[in-house]
Amino acid sequence: MAMFIRVDVDAGVVKKTAGLAKKLIEICPVKIFGPGADADSVEVVEDNVDECTLCDLCTKASPDGVKVVKLYEE
Repeated sequence: MAMFIRVDVDAGVVKKTAGLAKKLIEICPVKIFGPGADADSVEVVEDNVDECTLCDLCTKASPDGVKVVKLYEE
């Protein structure tokens, strides 16, 4: 489990937005997203979450579908 951040994905938003799953997998520089079990879905690769650089590429790609929660600010 990550110590510094948590990445929340709204699976419904990702599924209904064509190409979003593929885009999230491709744009993350530290491979936080991997292919999900279903088509048009992603899974968070927990081992990579603490490598997040907070670049916001995923949240810009899907402001309603991806949230990066900074655990140290909660």
